[in-house]
Amino acid sequence: MNELLVAFFLLSGVFFILIANLGILIMPDVICRAHALSKAVTLGFILMLIGLWIHLGTEAVNLKVLLTILFQFITIPLSSHLFIYYVAYKLKKLNKS
Repeated sequence: MNELLVAFFLLSGVFFILIANLGILIMPDVICRAHALSKAVTLGFILMLIGLWIHLGTEAVNLKVLLTILFQFITIPLSSHLFIYYVAYKLKKLNKS
């Protein structure tokens, strides 16, 4: 049962990362691409880390994986937001010239 749960989380994480890569190809501009990428990669990576957490199961690893999940949950959307803000600032600056 444990292996099925691990396989489910790992495969769902891979699925969401694949969807993120398809979003890069399909979306029309940089802002939409960054949005699609950050949301799907965050969810996919966290699902894969949950699968790793279940697979390893030792108490020494639990805190490390939990901190990694928390760190990724904060940094991936934040960096995407800053990137989109920078692109929007540059586009606004270019349109004024």
